[in-house]
Amino acid sequence: MSKNIKLVHPRDQITEVISRIYKRGMTTTSGGNISIIDDNGDIWVTPSAIDKGSLRASDIICVKKDGTVIGKHKPSSEFPFHKAIYEARPDIKSVIHAHPPALVSFSIVRQIPNTNIISQAKHICGPIGYANYRLPGSEDLGDVIADEFKKGYKAIIMENHGTVLGGSDLTDAFERFEALEFCARTIVYGSQIGTPNYLTDDQIDEFEAQATGVLPEMEKTEYPSDEVEKRLEICKIVKRSCEQGLMISSYGTVSMRWKDNDFLITPTNINRWDIDLDDIVQIKGGHREAGKIPSRATWIHQEIYNRNPNVNSIIMTQSPYLMAFGVTNSYLNVRTIPESWIFLQDINAVKYGAHFRKNNNSEIVDNCPTALIIENDSVIITGDKLLQTFDYLEVAEFSAKSIVLGNSLGEMVPINDEQVEDLRVKFLS
Repeated sequence: MSKNIKLVHPRDQITEVISRIYKRGMTTTSGGNISIIDDNGDIWVTPSAIDKGSLRASDIICVKKDGTVIGKHKPSSEFPFHKAIYEARPDIKSVIHAHPPALVSFSIVRQIPNTNIISQAKHICGPIGYANYRLPGSEDLGDVIADEFKKGYKAIIMENHGTVLGGSDLTDAFERFEALEFCARTIVYGSQIGTPNYLTDDQIDEFEAQATGVLPEMEKTEYPSDEVEKRLEICKIVKRSCEQGLMISSYGTVSMRWKDNDFLITPTNINRWDIDLDDIVQIKGGHREAGKIPSRATWIHQEIYNRNPNVNSIIMTQSPYLMAFGVTNSYLNVRTIPESWIFLQDINAVKYGAHFRKNNNSEIVDNCPTALIIENDSVIITGDKLLQTFDYLEVAEFSAKSIVLGNSLGEMVPINDEQVEDLRVKFLS
């Protein structure tokens, strides 16, 4: 989607985002609805009972300010509560409602996910409201949801139903939706292997306030063909990570060494789904490309490249099964299958705060392991070629998933020391 979302027609915005939600398994063919209210007060909304997996711009309905319906279908049956939200909160310009599995898990046990599970989630999601059950599509449901939005919430758990979120535009609403479902998944998966640990408000405030030490701007930036090629590689991997559920809109940093200790890195505060070549930030001689703000984790990437000449690409992200280990202080034993151990060896964890610049933690940057978990924050994966590093990330997430799922069957029996030694001799010598 274009960075200037106002230049993308509401129909196209809605079809793009509903496609992302469907492909990521966060809604069903018939479930969920999205709307946008435009500057005229007209509401653009997904249609009722039309396949969410193949929705086209021409399927989107416009309900005019005077109530006239324009389009070839009926508007979503949940349109009444979309309208009620816009009437209650003029600052909200887009609404997403869906039934993503983890948030539905919370709605059916009548709980609200604690967003202090991951450092930046509280900031993105804000406080979470709770709407009591009412008949779907009814004016009553619109009333209870609007009442919650009037309290200032932008994200609400709907009792025995799902979730509804609002935003200043559709990108903002989707980031909130994706972050909240990610929190819910992390808590659910973490609860299967241990007890989730939450950050305090003070820890989160410290994360948000930490000095990032933004690098000085370079006077002139050159873009030789090999540099542009690396930008393209980064953009492709970021999009693939989002599609695979290994990265979310609001979090994830990818970098590649360019030459010597100069490198290219993703920016901060740009939706990961929409990153393009011009967003990537060149870091050269300790200076940043003019007019761009690189990731807040730039210092970690810089130090890893400085101290580890064999590392040429880094992915720092959150994926739900790896973070299940990261929020429960559970040891991720990758002696599951030969591939996992050969690629990853052992995955250690460092305490939350070790990634703050003031701590300059050598455990993160010295003798950098292939994979490292920062508790309640992220996983760092390093490698040579970027595709190889992405493969390591996938293998690590699949390993974590296998352990979480296997936990309900019995205790994991890892590959033993003798078998590991055989693997070391054959594949790593």
